Amino acid sequence: MPTRLIYFAWVRERIGKPQEDVELPDGIETVADLLRWLKSRGEEYEHALQYPDVIRVAINQEHVEHREKISGAREIALFPPMTGG
Repeated sequence: MPTRLIYFAWVRERIGKPQEDVELPDGIETVADLLRWLKSRGEEYEHALQYPDVIRVAINQEHVEHREKISGAREIALFPPMTGG
């Protein structure tokens, strides 16, 4: 079953698409694993995720830490850090 990845703000601009449905390969168990795998998918992903520590992530619309397991996620959203006030 595919997982929907949704990209926001400059993450979306750098990757070049607002969302995509992907089949995650075996071994992708945590948010950190997902970010590493995405970076390997091409230059635009590498550019968007070059500093993965600053990327905020929500699974099924709930913000999570990078060590969070992603099994069963229907939707994973990637955000840049919040700015402004």
